[in-house]
Amino acid sequence: MATLNRRFVLFGGLSASGLAACETLDPAVIDGILGGYGGLSQADAAMGIRAALDNGVGNAIANVGVLDGFLGNSLVRIPLPKVLQDVQSFLQPIGADSLLVELQQQLNRGAEKAAPVAKDIFLGAIRDLTITDAINIVRGPDNAATQYLSDKTSLKLASLFSPIMENALNQTGALRLVDQVAGNLRNIPIAPQLSADARNDLIKHGVDYGLKGVFHYIGEEEKAIRENPAKRTSEILRRVFGTQY
Repeated sequence: MATLNRRFVLFGGLSASGLAACETLDPAVIDGILGGYGGLSQADAAMGIRAALDNGVGNAIANVGVLDGFLGNSLVRIPLPKVLQDVQSFLQPIGADSLLVELQQQLNRGAEKAAPVAKDIFLGAIRDLTITDAINIVRGPDNAATQYLSDKTSLKLASLFSPIMENALNQTGALRLVDQVAGNLRNIPIAPQLSADARNDLIKHGVDYGLKGVFHYIGEEEKAIRENPAKRTSEILRRVFGTQY
């Protein structure tokens, strides 16, 4: 048989209706189906997906949680919030946007500081992955595990990540800068004005884009594990994502 990714081999003989029915099968039956392909069990599937996501989080933090991890990378660089971009387009022609240039820099520096602190939050979310979720992910597309983690945990992660981001933005001076920008704008009658919640808006923006950057690299690692045997650095990854056929 031609070499195929295991996720297609596992369930290639089942129709769409059969896959749906599989969700309600007795665990022993599902183990029997999985066991027919290299002895892969439900526990194996769950362990493999968790290991892949663990690797993904480690890869993500290694990429973004360093100097210029966000600011120096066009793929994940955090832009200013739209309202501040509007302010910048107003001030830039008169050479008065230096505070906003610095604010974007410090916003990205804050995300670089916050990401490593939040590593345990991501790893904790991975622990909550169920066996049924894992089986669905094994037979899913290249980013199935990453998308699962994003869909299931983004709201919780955002809530837990927010105080970490706030602290980091305070350390870098980004919150002080947004206050200064807001104060300066009040002295320019025709300039766009920031809301009273400009600080909170900046924190939320940093959280949203910070999480996007982390998930980008989790997804890259998952794709690499699925496609590249050299990335399967443990036995469980080789068993779940191996291409033995």
